[in-house]
Amino acid sequence: MHFLSKLVKTPILDDPAKKHMSVHRHFYRYSKGDFIGPALKISKTSGKITLKGTHEYEDLILELVVRSLSNSQADFEIKGRLITGSDLKETISNLGLNWDLKRSTGQTQNYKSEIADHINKALLLKALEIFREHSYLLLSFVINPSCKVSTKKTIPQPSKKKVEDDDVNKRIQFCSGILSNTDDNLEMVLDLATSDFKSEIPKNWKVLTLFNNYKITEIELPKNIKDSRLLRIMAIRKGKMFRSIDADGELIEKQYSIIV
Repeated sequence: MHFLSKLVKTPILDDPAKKHMSVHRHFYRYSKGDFIGPALKISKTSGKITLKGTHEYEDLILELVVRSLSNSQADFEIKGRLITGSDLKETISNLGLNWDLKRSTGQTQNYKSEIADHINKALLLKALEIFREHSYLLLSFVINPSCKVSTKKTIPQPSKKKVEDDDVNKRIQFCSGILSNTDDNLEMVLDLATSDFKSEIPKNWKVLTLFNNYKITEIELPKNIKDSRLLRIMAIRKGKMFRSIDADGELIEKQYSIIV
């Protein structure tokens, strides 16, 4: 499940740094203040659904397109990169994947794997769910013109713009996906991306743009930790999440009190 879907379902997380790392890690970088979060654009024609997203929506776009494949789909070629803060060599091996994970030589400790592989639907969905806990899986593939994913291999720097100055059309160029426009696929996209807005979205819409922004009002630091990096990672953020969806020019807004 995408981290924002989890947060919508349970905005007040119990001990997020230990029990909900798949959500908590997306808030490491935030201090107190107002911040631009991830955004997703969904458009549809009679034949296809097109998804365009910022960083932190690449895993949901990947999931949606892969889920649209038939279970009998043969192995398909994927290319891209796995970026993680943990040594996941054993996890990769246990999945049966031959991805060579290498530790970075820079100041920031992380691991990267350059991916060029063939994989099936079930294994990719399983790997995606596991890697969501600590990693970014930046993949691209093309099965046909109505079924493909494209993701950049370098994670962008967080936006320093104010919410009102957000250039969302530029940010959503980070990743994209296309899947066939069937009733089942459309239902899946709305369920997994816009569950809290679904009943309010107008019928016969053409373009939906989903925004997520944050206001951090309090940071709770853990006790007995002196390492500044670990202190930042384990700190709990409290505040508000503002979600809005633009449906062909009609804006619907929601807000959640969050502890992450």
